[in-house]
Amino acid sequence: QVQLEESGGGSVQAGTSLTLSCAASGRTASLSALGWFRQAPGKEREFVGKIEWSDHTTSYADSVKGRFTISTNSARIEVYLNMNSLTAEDTAVYYCAVATYEESGPDGYAYWGQGIQVTVSS
Repeated sequence: QVQLEESGGGSVQAGTSLTLSCAASGRTASLSALGWFRQAPGKEREFVGKIEWSDHTTSYADSVKGRFTISTNSARIEVYLNMNSLTAEDTAVYYCAVATYEESGPDGYAYWGQGIQVTVSS
C-alpha cells in the first residue's frame, strides 16, 4: 500500500502564491507518476498536472500552464505544487495521486490523498 499526506492548503488572496506538498510512503518502489487533481464545488474532478517519476518530466493542464509548477524532493518522495498568480477560479479541493507500474485506479492512479482545500479570495 501507498499512503499520501497532503499539506500546505489554506485561504489566500488573489494574485498571491501557495505551495502544496504531497509526501508518499509505504510501498513506493513501483511508483511511475504522481499527479495533482482538483475539484471545485459542483464541478467534476479535473487534472492539474503530473510528474513522471522515472525522469521527472512534467505536464500541466492548459488552465494552469505557466502559473503552476510541479517539483520533487526525491530523497523524501515528496512532490510540490507551486501555484502562482492565483485567482478565485483556482478555489477547489486539491488531490495528489500516485500511479504505479503494478496497479490501476481512477484515471490510472491507484492511490489518492484525502484532498486539501485551497480557497482564493478575489
